[in-house]
Amino acid sequence: MELSFGQYEIIYNAFSFGVAAFFAATLFFWLGLSQVSHKYKTALVITGLVTFIAGYHYLRIFSSFSEAYTAVNGVVTSTGVAFNVAYRYVDWLLTVPLLLIELILVMSLTRSETVRKSVTLGGAAALMVVLGYPGEVSGGIDSTRLMWGALSMIPFIYIVVTLFSGLSASIAKQPEDVRGLISAARWVVIVSWSFYPVVYFAPFIMSLEGGTATTVIELGYTIADIVAKAVFGVMIFMIAVRKSEAERA
Repeated sequence: MELSFGQYEIIYNAFSFGVAAFFAATLFFWLGLSQVSHKYKTALVITGLVTFIAGYHYLRIFSSFSEAYTAVNGVVTSTGVAFNVAYRYVDWLLTVPLLLIELILVMSLTRSETVRKSVTLGGAAALMVVLGYPGEVSGGIDSTRLMWGALSMIPFIYIVVTLFSGLSASIAKQPEDVRGLISAARWVVIVSWSFYPVVYFAPFIMSLEGGTATTVIELGYTIADIVAKAVFGVMIFMIAVRKSEAERA
């Protein structure tokens, strides 16, 4: 895959920013554990774990990209070493289910409801990632990518519908001062996750190919990851802190 120097710099800097953002977020969440009550610590630990896992895999993605391409005097050359996109999917397989679980945990539902929603939503999230992977590594922007992308949309739609309708009653039972934050966190999940299929199908939608398609995909995924994990994590932290303060009062 040929990249211009500008495309190389965009991808390189996006990966670098992702590494910094995720590790900084991890420190913020874990160092803030003392600000929340015991019942919300697990949610906050998972929030930091999500960004830590993402930070680690972005280091691997960054390293793989640096090994696949070199830039000398404004000229980008492929080294022949394959850019490993599997790192991103391994990251998603681990973190995407945890993102939904941390939202469920911070809502303080009953034990049975917490287990049921964690298993169903987490399982659907993992299935969504697994189904999207064959299309991502198919080697081109073709019908294989389109087919597997369409299949991965089935669990994605289930998750969105569940977040809209299945959690509405549970959100309504939350304390009034955090109800809006939890609803906003739900919207962050829906909007940021909706960006992934847009990026996945972007080469078809905009008829992109070559370095342009690669740049749009890698930059788009990175932006979506930062919003879905780091920004969403900050909202989970705010919910946990606000609920802890209310309970202490």
